[in-house]
Amino acid sequence: MRPMACVWMLALGATTGAQAQDLASVCQASSSYDVTLQSQSLLFDRPQPAPFRVVLRDGSLQTDGQAVTLRPDEQDRLSLFERQLRALEPRAKAVARNGVDLLAKAVRDETAQLSLSGETQAELDRRLAARAQELKQRITTSESTHDWQGDMADRYANQIASDIMPLLASDLGQQAVNAAVSGDLQAAASLRDRATDLATELRPRLEQRMQALRPQLQALCPDIQRLAELQQGIRASNGQPLNLIHAGQ
Repeated sequence: MRPMACVWMLALGATTGAQAQDLASVCQASSSYDVTLQSQSLLFDRPQPAPFRVVLRDGSLQTDGQAVTLRPDEQDRLSLFERQLRALEPRAKAVARNGVDLLAKAVRDETAQLSLSGETQAELDRRLAARAQELKQRITTSESTHDWQGDMADRYANQIASDIMPLLASDLGQQAVNAAVSGDLQAAASLRDRATDLATELRPRLEQRMQALRPQLQALCPDIQRLAELQQGIRASNGQPLNLIHAGQ
């Protein structure tokens, strides 16, 4: 099952990795479809099972190229479904962008304890700002879950790690050399160990800090549940329940 069709929450996977806070984990929301917000319609598509392609447009329903006859109340519900999903877009994107900012702040707060040199700190801030801007821009412009397929989240997480980890390790390594030169071998050994353990220790702390985003995600859950309710009882052209979204309690 793909995470719930609001693509912009998937961007959070790029910030915290496998334990990302997203709508799937917080709201128990999921979909077997990808979704694309087109200018005049909503497109849901999946490789299997049928229906493979579902189009909603102003209360009309088309599945796998076949128009579905709907009762007036069903048309009203689908029209409301489309409006509410579109209304959720800017809110979900705002939460996702907040998640990126939260991660950048968490990295800065955690690395502030490392007594980095001024030069290293400046370079760290520059790299974090560049990655954050890139990801926030991607969130802003994305209109489809197809933008976040495969290992996209892991790739972003790895890019962030590859940007900052060598920088931090190098600075700690230099601190260790300086301590050794000054005769403080115990401090030098401690710094070398800290540089070695940095990658494994930093990520869990960042994931814990990202829990602060959870209330913002929880605020979206009632709207996701409402979307799931609006589709209930509506069937595709093959007679199967529509089930565009599943939202658990």
